[in-house]
Amino acid sequence: MDLGQKMKAFGVSLLGFFLLMTLVSEINAQESNQDLLTEAKATWKAVKPNTELSGKIDIDGSSTVYPITEAAAAAFKKIYPKVNVTVGKSGTGGGFKRFTVGETDISDASRPIKSKELKGCKENKVAFIEIPVAYDGLTVVVRKDNDFVNELTVEQLKTIFLADKAAKTWKDVNPQWPDKQIKIHAPGTDSGTFDYFKEVIAGKKGAIRADMSTSENDDVLVNGVAGDQFSIGFFGAAYYFQNTDKLKAVKIVNPKTGKAIAPSDETIENGTYAPFSRPLFIYINSKSINKAQVEKFVDFYLANAGEFAKAVKYVALPDSVYAQAYGNYLDANVGTHYLDAKMEKRSGPVTEVYTPGNLTK
Repeated sequence: MDLGQKMKAFGVSLLGFFLLMTLVSEINAQESNQDLLTEAKATWKAVKPNTELSGKIDIDGSSTVYPITEAAAAAFKKIYPKVNVTVGKSGTGGGFKRFTVGETDISDASRPIKSKELKGCKENKVAFIEIPVAYDGLTVVVRKDNDFVNELTVEQLKTIFLADKAAKTWKDVNPQWPDKQIKIHAPGTDSGTFDYFKEVIAGKKGAIRADMSTSENDDVLVNGVAGDQFSIGFFGAAYYFQNTDKLKAVKIVNPKTGKAIAPSDETIENGTYAPFSRPLFIYINSKSINKAQVEKFVDFYLANAGEFAKAVKYVALPDSVYAQAYGNYLDANVGTHYLDAKMEKRSGPVTEVYTPGNLTK
């Protein structure tokens, strides 16, 4: 009796058997990755300063991810003082422009890589490892003393931000609100935060209004909103949490539940702060791993990513995601999980998208 006949005798199909074996294999790999990550964390806690290692590490990209990577760089510098880690914040799009031609070792990104950016990487023979590092909740803010905007629906956000609506005053959004001009402060178009907001509010065919004060520097946006009672803006949650003395987060009405939810560690992690909860990433040039200083830095970053995220007021990912990411790094599993073989975008919770079966090279 061959394997197929034996399986039929027990009422199990060959397809079901192989699916089961695949699942078992993935579970074993996850457990192994978790063990390796736990070991790495312990090793880095015990490591002593080293003045022999030197060299450069070039990082650029998202201003949203910048605080996490900067925290990692500062902590790494204490161990390896002769390694020069440069962290720029030209925006996710700006960072990818440099990354796709091989100018940088690591690119910070507040959204997954786009198909045109992946194409650029392939054309320039830049293979990369995709690593989620934290959760963020894109936060809509007004000045602290704004006493009328406490919550907004997605439709109201469309009224404010869409080019074909572009409300001029707050009264245009809600008749009970002041007849005062809306002043908008937003990330620049190279920002992954802008891309994400545009995708949620405008979709593929819509356009965001152009008459906004924009900057790739989130601190500029914070000060812009704080400077006018009738202003509004948006950026990553960390910049709001760091400026609660100046700003008020606007609750967003969850389109599915109808409940107005404020961004917090809990609501961002469990997804009830919708539709603005999202993962943040770093992309690592696989060739750069051959540089000793980059290899050390990436290992250090991934072993402590959850702690760095929390330290700068972001939300740590589940341990299973960090373990998967660490396994991808160790095995040099290049490619993205967020585009399929047809270059169509994948979406969903990071725990469902960032899996071995979704890796597209």
